[in-house]
Amino acid sequence: MKEIYRVKSEVVYRNRWMTVREDEIVRADGSVGLYGVIEKEDFAVIVAVSQDGVYLVEQYRYPVEQRFWELPQGSWEGNTIDAVDLARAELREETGLIAGNIQHVGHLFLAYGFCTQGYNIFLATELTQLDPQREPEEQGLVARAFSLAEIESMIADGEIKDATTVAAFGLLRVKRLL
Repeated sequence: MKEIYRVKSEVVYRNRWMTVREDEIVRADGSVGLYGVIEKEDFAVIVAVSQDGVYLVEQYRYPVEQRFWELPQGSWEGNTIDAVDLARAELREETGLIAGNIQHVGHLFLAYGFCTQGYNIFLATELTQLDPQREPEEQGLVARAFSLAEIESMIADGEIKDATTVAAFGLLRVKRLL
């Protein structure tokens, strides 16, 4: 049962990556309100594991003007692609790794208080190393394997700040897949 009803919606901004809309709403008790909603396509997050460890990528994140380590992740805006195919493509693009085995672990939402975007989490194993196929937006991206203990320390020390990476890592640990 719906608890909030949209009575009017207006797109206030749109580009190839996102749409921002403003919704006038009515709650179940009759009170009115306003929501700003960002619509974005889901993305894939890949936890690639080999005997060398778990692969992370470091890249510059323009909105916060810093470089950070995170799990390989991405989406293909405007293209309809199967989630598994997207995960395989993003892994190859960012790290050069090909997964012989890829397992869907779960789906989470990025920030469902204001955004429709979610992400599928994959465990990739049986890895083969090839050359990365990076896009211009990924200039300066660095990929390397870290031990589980190193990643846990990086999370605890605040070196890894990407919430998606922390959530995906935690989900795999809780499911005893790492």
